[in-house]
Amino acid sequence: MNHIIGGKPGVSAPAVKWLVVDEDSAGQRLDNFLMRHLKGVPKTHVYRIIRSGEVRINKGRASAETRVEAGDEVRLPPVRISEKVAEKAARPAPGREFPLLHEDDSLLAIDKPAGVAVHGGSGVSFGVIEQLRQARPQAKLLELVHRLDRETSGILLVAKKRSALKHLQDQFRERETGKTYLALVQGDWPARLKVIDQPLHKFLLPDGERRVKVTTPEDPDGMRSITLVKVAERLPGATLLEVTIKTGRTHQIRVHLASNGHPIAGDDKYGDFEWNKALQKQGLRRMFLHAWRLQFNHPVTAERVALQADLPPELQQHIDRIRPHD
Repeated sequence: MNHIIGGKPGVSAPAVKWLVVDEDSAGQRLDNFLMRHLKGVPKTHVYRIIRSGEVRINKGRASAETRVEAGDEVRLPPVRISEKVAEKAARPAPGREFPLLHEDDSLLAIDKPAGVAVHGGSGVSFGVIEQLRQARPQAKLLELVHRLDRETSGILLVAKKRSALKHLQDQFRERETGKTYLALVQGDWPARLKVIDQPLHKFLLPDGERRVKVTTPEDPDGMRSITLVKVAERLPGATLLEVTIKTGRTHQIRVHLASNGHPIAGDDKYGDFEWNKALQKQGLRRMFLHAWRLQFNHPVTAERVALQADLPPELQQHIDRIRPHD
């Protein structure tokens, strides 16, 4: 499909386009389907043309949540985008492969490094998924099953088939997966504190950046959030924790641990900034949060799959530095 990009003066205006949904796109939400086909068009504009009724499925109006089916005809209105955005869309992300933990016909699991976003957006022009697509042009489909914060390293699942994507996302939603992280926190974590069941409330700062805070059960915007904590090792001035999340809320682990008085080492949003400065002098220049273990049922065989990504060298080295030596 040709991208719908408004040209310079003298170039004919973009026209209405009709797309036929193929098998690989069946079951996808309309907004996600459009974003794949309208590269470079801002998300706000995509939602605007859906709300206005300019996007049609089989000649009928549809909402952003509507699932497209194989054979559906989708009407795309003429969309103009600025030359700057068009240039950016034409400049692909650099192809990159990431350390593989598992791969088969349905999915792949990578060990995501810290500092890499999982997808482009909010000031980041590209992320893991865009780089993988560039590195694997022959792949019919590559879609994120779940997300990790940019500064979090560890296991990230990518679906290679639409059926696998739906199956795995259903497991995440129904809490059938096992997700355990390693986190280094400030101070001596109390042994009795094993379950954190505190609702979380998402809000925006004046500059548009997302933040999360613990709220009360009465808050209508609060989302129930459950985190299980186990002490892995007590260290001078810090505790290494195994953290298992039962719900996958934005910044859940970071906020739950910090709100209980033990922020994660190197966390630039919810951490102890003086401690972070001291840690940087010791050589820790990132947040100490790592997606360590993941269990799920394979979308085809239904067998339980258990993956593990060992601590990356920079985190292991920090533990070795502060661990008491006889």
